Amino acid sequence: MLLSQYTPDLTECGCDEAGRGCLAGAVFAAAVILPKDYHNEQLNDSKQLSEHQRYELRKVIEQEAVDWAVASVSAEEIDKTNILRASMHAMNLAVEKLKVRPELLLIDGNRFYNEGLIPYYTIVKGDGKYLSIAAASILAKTYRDDYMQQLHSEYPHYGWDRNKGYPTALHYSALKQYGPTPVHRMTFKLKLDTATAQTKETKHDSSL
Repeated sequence: MLLSQYTPDLTECGCDEAGRGCLAGAVFAAAVILPKDYHNEQLNDSKQLSEHQRYELRKVIEQEAVDWAVASVSAEEIDKTNILRASMHAMNLAVEKLKVRPELLLIDGNRFYNEGLIPYYTIVKGDGKYLSIAAASILAKTYRDDYMQQLHSEYPHYGWDRNKGYPTALHYSALKQYGPTPVHRMTFKLKLDTATAQTKETKHDSSL
């Protein structure tokens, strides 16, 4: 059962990212402040939901949240630093965009580089434990999916309408044939045996 509050007396903000394991595109993050004692039985970790459920819940989150924001860090910036720092930076950027200032950040994962003064807790698998993190997971995922769908229209050979930039057999095959695009992460491993990548095709299609 997901919890609505970590510390009920404070204004909490859940934070999560999407796209860390991708070969291409920006990494996205979201920050969400939900009302006190908020309840939604459908709200869950975005990876446990269908694509349709995620987009339906995004509408609900945006309507019912006290405040929410989404931010991204480009592939170029990822290559300049590293994906972990870029993901943390995206979370910080999302928090900075909030109009309501939170008093506590709930961060999905076990590490966080805090660029501000707001106290935080890191929570392993927090998107499956706390509603605000689950909500942030859904926003980060759906907004990044929209972004990759737009990139697919510019670079249709890589299957980004399905794999969203994750490493799949189709993605690696296109890289071998056409080479990397300006939005590929050049510090990532962009070459892999196609047979090895085949097992990842289903895992990273648009249903995740």
